[in-house]
Amino acid sequence: MSRQLHIALLPAIAHGHMIPMLDMAMLFTSRGLKTTIIATPAFAGPIKGARESGHDIGLSIINFPPKGSSLPDNLVSLDQMTTPDLIPKFLEALSLLQEPVEQLLQELSPDCIVSDTFLPWTADSAAKFGIPRLVFHGWSCFAQCGSEQMHIHKPYKNVSSDSEPFVVPNLPHELTFVRTQVPQFLLEETRAMSLPKLREQMRESDGRSYGVVFNSFYELESAYADHYKKVLGRKGWHIGPLLLCNETGAKEKAVRGKESSIDEHECLAWLDSKTLNSVVYVCFGSIASFTPAQLHETAVGLEASGQDFIWVVRKGKNEGENEDWMPQGYEDRIKGRGLIIRGWAPQVMILDHPAIGSFVTHCGWNSTLEGICAGVPMVTWPIFADQFYNEKLVTEVLRTGVCVGSKKWQRVASEGVPREAVTKAVRRVMAGEEALGIRNRAKYYKEMARKAVEEGGSSYNSLNAFVDELSICRSPLKKQDVN
Repeated sequence: MSRQLHIALLPAIAHGHMIPMLDMAMLFTSRGLKTTIIATPAFAGPIKGARESGHDIGLSIINFPPKGSSLPDNLVSLDQMTTPDLIPKFLEALSLLQEPVEQLLQELSPDCIVSDTFLPWTADSAAKFGIPRLVFHGWSCFAQCGSEQMHIHKPYKNVSSDSEPFVVPNLPHELTFVRTQVPQFLLEETRAMSLPKLREQMRESDGRSYGVVFNSFYELESAYADHYKKVLGRKGWHIGPLLLCNETGAKEKAVRGKESSIDEHECLAWLDSKTLNSVVYVCFGSIASFTPAQLHETAVGLEASGQDFIWVVRKGKNEGENEDWMPQGYEDRIKGRGLIIRGWAPQVMILDHPAIGSFVTHCGWNSTLEGICAGVPMVTWPIFADQFYNEKLVTEVLRTGVCVGSKKWQRVASEGVPREAVTKAVRRVMAGEEALGIRNRAKYYKEMARKAVEEGGSSYNSLNAFVDELSICRSPLKKQDVN
């Protein structure tokens, strides 16, 4: 009997990266592959939960922060890096994982590695063991193509001010940005700095890797899937949306990623009391943070919209513990039509509820996909990372959402969107002239997403091709039959 193909998965140490990687492992095991996730103690919980639910996923633990790191022992996740001085320490700690990971690879003897792009040294590790390294960005193919052309052509250098628009060349669509939407580390190009240096390492190691797996589906971004292969000349497989690839019950949806900060029954009861498509869901992910002034503007803007809403406020500096930003008497005024969740929300469960009429999102790719799979129109509010690209995909290519007007790439203490913009965007997507067209297109892509992962669908077939190619790539020793 031929030995099972064994894939080791190495997620980055962040909830937004672990969630799709776990989904991927469950998909692989459901299709007959052996999988092992290499994770840290802080991120082992969801994997253990999946194992208890019957998913035959291997789990190997490595300590983080690792030995020799300057990162304090209590900082175990990217979302805890709330000040600029912690980022270099966090990145250094990630690089120190190479030795313990390679010790595990020696023991596990996998046929390939699927590694997060933020762990570029895994390209060397894979080469050391003579196995392919597949990259997982956690981005859309659209964002990857846009980022690549931005890096190659540097169009932001050709404008005379931060507000002057420029077009990213050589893409299937004409995408216009302004300089404030470009990361500061790209503008400065100081390679000695931690982030620019890491970006160069990521680009170099990705170029040496076997290919990329995308948490997306062909019908969503077909022009960019083709661009990636034919123009950039790189291998890529669209095998998602991963969250649709595994059947999960209400409890699994409620605790996806972390334990929810609100009882799911309480949340569902509140939504059940609302009419179809009447509630705005507002959430900005697990990492982005806002100034108190921006939180205040958001609160006033949501109230003025006249819409019912659920708003997830992240716990952390300036949010959760300190609520001086909240308008006086706010929660009394919104009682019954506004629900504030402090901490982690059961997002997939909420988005899937028929009462949800729109999603105000930071455009992180996980959240964007969750909105697409729920068929919900979006109000886009990008903050950093790949989010400004994802906004363009939603608002200009798919046309399933509208912009709130965020123009500044700012990972921490984001601000600059006035209350009037919040009110206008929410009203526009809920009841404006184009609202019906937006909603119909959102429903169309929801259906396309579900068809892609079904047997015979584009993502289903792409995974088959991926597995076939990996099987051919096995080293001669690993191709041998075993008793």
